[in-house]
Amino acid sequence: MKRSKYIDHTLLKAEAEKTDIERLCEEALRYDFANVCVNSYWVRTCAEILKNADVGVCTVVGFPLGAMSTKAKAAEAAAAIQDGADEIDMVINIGELKAGHDEAVRADIEAVVQTCAGHAVKVILETCLLTRDEIVRACALCAASGAAFVKTSTGFSTAGAAVEDVRLMKATLNGRCRIKASGGIRTAEDMDRMIEAGADRIGASAGALLLR
Repeated sequence: MKRSKYIDHTLLKAEAEKTDIERLCEEALRYDFANVCVNSYWVRTCAEILKNADVGVCTVVGFPLGAMSTKAKAAEAAAAIQDGADEIDMVINIGELKAGHDEAVRADIEAVVQTCAGHAVKVILETCLLTRDEIVRACALCAASGAAFVKTSTGFSTAGAAVEDVRLMKATLNGRCRIKASGGIRTAEDMDRMIEAGADRIGASAGALLLR
C-alpha cells in the first residue's frame, strides 16, 4: 500500500478554525492521505472540499472521554454520517471496561456499529489508561461487536500510542479487526515502528512529516 494511504491526517484541537480545516483538506489532497480526521462540526465542510476525491472524511464520537450515553454516541454518529462522514472513531466507555462491565461496553460499541452500517467504525481504547488485561478484553469486545478497527488513543490523555500496546493488540485481534495507532506519532521512524508492530492505519496531525 502507498505510504500516504496509511495516514489519517488529523486536526481535533478545539481552537481549529475553518481556515485550518481547509488547509488540512488541501494537504490531504496534495499528499493523498487516506482520510482527514476532524471534529464532527467540520464534517460537512470537509465532505464538500473532498467531494469526488480519493480522500475520506473521518470524525470522532464520544470524544475524548467516552463517558457519555450510548444513545448520545449513536445519535452523534448518525448525524456525522448524514453530514458526509465516511469513517467514525468512537471512544470506548473506559470506566465500564475498568469496572469489568463487559456487556455494557459491548452494547455501547454495537449501538454505534449498527448505526454506522456500511461505514468503518474505529474503537478508541485509550491504552495509556488500561492494563494489559484490559486491552486484551477490550480488543475481544471490539471484534465481537463488529468494529472495523481498534485504535490506541485519543491523543488527549496522558500518553499516545506505544509499540508494545500495538503488538499486544495485533496478537489479540489476530486479523479480526485492523489497528489504528495514534497519539505522539511525529516522525517517519515513529510511523515505521507502529507499522512493524502491526498498525494498519496511523493517526497524526503532522502527516507530511511521516512521508519519506
